[in-house]
Amino acid sequence: MYIRRSVSVLVVVVMLVMIYGCEYASDIFYPEPPIMEETDEQINIGLVLPQSGRLELSFGRHIENALELAKNEINTSQYAGARFNFIIEDSQSTVKGAGEAYNKLIDDGVSVILGPATSSAAKETFLIAGENKVVAISPTSAARGLSALSDYAFRIALTTEVLVPNGVEATLKQIDFDKVATLYDEADVFSSDADQALKETFNTLDIDVVATETFIGGETNFSDQLTRIQMSEPHAIFVSSLPPEKSGILREAAELGITVPIILRTLTEADVEAAGEAAEGAITYVGWGTAVDTPGNQAFIQNYTTTYEFAPNNYAARSYTALYVLAEAIRNAETKDADSIRDALVNISDYDTVMGKFSFDENGDAVYEPKVLIVKDGKLVLFE
Repeated sequence: MYIRRSVSVLVVVVMLVMIYGCEYASDIFYPEPPIMEETDEQINIGLVLPQSGRLELSFGRHIENALELAKNEINTSQYAGARFNFIIEDSQSTVKGAGEAYNKLIDDGVSVILGPATSSAAKETFLIAGENKVVAISPTSAARGLSALSDYAFRIALTTEVLVPNGVEATLKQIDFDKVATLYDEADVFSSDADQALKETFNTLDIDVVATETFIGGETNFSDQLTRIQMSEPHAIFVSSLPPEKSGILREAAELGITVPIILRTLTEADVEAAGEAAEGAITYVGWGTAVDTPGNQAFIQNYTTTYEFAPNNYAARSYTALYVLAEAIRNAETKDADSIRDALVNISDYDTVMGKFSFDENGDAVYEPKVLIVKDGKLVLFE
């Protein structure tokens, strides 16, 4: 009896030891996942992109690709202290579509929106952002005065008042011209603003504008305008346009036998490829280029090209920069609300990006070194 009772007690003890031993082993080999401060937090970021319409290929595809590339890098490195999640709305390449996309994202509770692509759309959406106290960052719009529409608006592209005077003066050092012609898209805010800024700059430099011609975005025949320009015998032609029309203008100018330099804002490698030999010698005023040696630029180009099997353009570089600038602001912000992020963006200064040392001015516009490029042997290289 005593022996049987002792054996029973022993069995119970052994079983208890085994149970508690298994729980202890579980604690050793399968510990509870550590609680991460902020790194598990998700921040929804709205994207307003032209995923359809005439700007889809030149703007939308590159912007979305670059933002996705930057998001993956930032989330993997936990750089911002939170994971980014994109909520994308299609602007349909129109001002109305961009406004509707902004309103939908705001209704869904998004407090940070990247986009839209164009100045015409930004003129509309920045007002919406200001009224709703939502942070708005346009990677690519560049007309003057738009960021001043809202305390919550910021831009990554160098604006017209920076690029145009700098570009004209840099070009004058290489090319002698004292009379010029201009051609611009009169239906587009960016193009109209750029043409006006050019004329203001020419006036200060005593350069005569001997002809001005216009078109409307979406047109494909520019021969009448270019013929009239050719008859005015300018020493250079300045074109202000969105991407879809640039290559066609260059090709038709070549077909007419125009040989004077043609200077365009933000000519991309894709524009050069589309224009072919007609792009040779074209000059462009930009904030970025594949030939530029800035921090991380070559790594960005390689990663983008490897990921998407084609090279990034200027709009991709600005968008990639936009998300990293936002991540830096969120990393430094006191909280993750729109006001704190806005305040942190205001304080961005000399931040290393693929564009170079990056800051915002008092209006929320980008500050970094502008570049002038020229097409040589089918490639955009520094104009030196």
